[in-house]
Amino acid sequence: MNTKVSLDFQFTSPIEKVWSALTDSDLLSKWIWANDFKPVVGHQFQFHAEPTQWWDGIVNGEVLQVEEPHQLSYTWNSGKNLTVIWVLKVMNGGTSLHFELTGFESEDQAFQGAKYGWENLCSQLEKLLLAM
Repeated sequence: MNTKVSLDFQFTSPIEKVWSALTDSDLLSKWIWANDFKPVVGHQFQFHAEPTQWWDGIVNGEVLQVEEPHQLSYTWNSGKNLTVIWVLKVMNGGTSLHFELTGFESEDQAFQGAKYGWENLCSQLEKLLLAM
């Protein structure tokens, strides 16, 4: 069984702003973590968070798909090999954003933690978009 975190958001920001917040390294660092991300298929990158006693704070990734400004996907490896998928659509002058995190085998503690974490990160994304 392949379980996924699936979240949907509606933003008043135009699709170009949302795309930039998902793909620009400086903007990503304002709502996720410090990184060396580039929206180029095959680019390998890292996110750097504050380490904890259970985690070194590093997420390794590789860009899998870039279809500006409608779809972006990349691997997300921090103990589990997961895939992040973003789908953007223009909607009523704003942007509809669909997020998926795939690769979980069950709705275990890691799944629940990821769901909670991404809900919080996406609320930070919303604040960033409002400030842009």
